[in-house]
Amino acid sequence: MTSSSSPPGPGPVSEVAPAGRRPAQALAAFNALEGHAATAALREACASAEWGRRLLAGRPYATTDDLLRASDAAMAELSTADLQEAMAAHPPIGRPEPGDPTSAREQRGMAGASEELRAEMLELNLAYQDRFGHVFLICATGRTGEQMRDAVKERLGNSPEQEREIVRTELGKINRIRLTRLVEEDAPA
Repeated sequence: MTSSSSPPGPGPVSEVAPAGRRPAQALAAFNALEGHAATAALREACASAEWGRRLLAGRPYATTDDLLRASDAAMAELSTADLQEAMAAHPPIGRPEPGDPTSAREQRGMAGASEELRAEMLELNLAYQDRFGHVFLICATGRTGEQMRDAVKERLGNSPEQEREIVRTELGKINRIRLTRLVEEDAPA
């Protein structure tokens, strides 16, 4: 994931889906948020302003699945600039943003990585950034450090066009996880 001055974090998530709320209540609370609060909550899930505008325009959502389908549709329509805006909020794999529990949770697979693997990931992240002009983005949730290393090695051989669509898919997976956490109390980590 990549870096930004305002990385996604837990902020409004805890306000929208506090402990003890059922998913339907959390989704209803999200649907009822004032525009600026809903924008802030969505911005923490994905930094693309266009993606957020599209999801806001679709409110209210009857189910979490409806929200996730709207997210997928918005992702499919994002321009290259919109994707770059979204990627800018993700810290590099192996270097979660200090104090950002979201990136630390999502990159948990690198937490116990050896210094050798961390150094290799740094080198691979830099090579990827040189090749594609942005940080390596992957849905890191549930992946080991070795799996992420292998993925970046494999993806370095992609064309920029192939990589842009892979990034779109990976970002869509990340958005789904984050949205689910936003509107359901027992979402995956």
